[in-house]
Amino acid sequence: MSAERVKLHIDDTGGSGRPVVLIHGWPLAADSWSEQTGPLQDAGHRVISYDRRGFGQSEKPDDGYDYDSLADDLAEVINSLDLKDVTLVGFSMGGGEVARYASRHGLDRVHSVVFAAAVPPFLKQSSDNPDGPLDDETFQGLRSSLEKDREGFFEDFTTGFFSVGDELVVSEQQRQEAMQMARLSDQTAALACMDAWATTDFRSDLDQVTVPALVIHGDSDATVPFEGSGERTHQALADSELALIKGAPHGLNVSHATEFNAALIPFLAR
Repeated sequence: MSAERVKLHIDDTGGSGRPVVLIHGWPLAADSWSEQTGPLQDAGHRVISYDRRGFGQSEKPDDGYDYDSLADDLAEVINSLDLKDVTLVGFSMGGGEVARYASRHGLDRVHSVVFAAAVPPFLKQSSDNPDGPLDDETFQGLRSSLEKDREGFFEDFTTGFFSVGDELVVSEQQRQEAMQMARLSDQTAALACMDAWATTDFRSDLDQVTVPALVIHGDSDATVPFEGSGERTHQALADSELALIKGAPHGLNVSHATEFNAALIPFLAR
């Protein structure tokens, strides 16, 4: 079901360069792309990022957190700004919007796509998806923790998001910035989007991705493990490149921003 359109907070650097749309991860906001916006502008791109419905400064409706609705929101951003020859960069949960947009709206306006530490092809482990990295017990534990102790959950989640093993690989200030973004999320949205990214099967959506694709992932990502996600997406997309960043956690666009941008920007030029 597609929900009614909502008012989204959009950041747009403007300009005449080829556009790049940055789609943030859960439970963050467009500000999570701060390490990419400047370098992408310097490379000549028009950079657009937006807060997903229910997150950041966007409107927070009671529903519309399934991927059909979220992909329709992305289409609304693209169409309202009349973007053409655009690259879609989906981080974590945002990779699901990229895949679902391809199957639901086609790629006439799209030059290329990027899956960054992204959840496709299908996180939830099942008999039909034995390689899914998220088993039901772990998922139910995460969901229950978010329901019972939202602040404590976000403390643990953002720590793991930026950690390799037990070592936090960003500054505490950077982790606190992620915490602040997480606190801006609506609880209904946070829970419903957790359900969406954990349980949505994007395998058939990836079949519709026919433009050049880049998969960027950290080899030390404990939140969305490479072997169960990025590696499988790369294998599913014949016309894809892989940038596997050594020693990088889930939040690699912050922790390893230099390496991330060095993989992203040359790909955008193709």
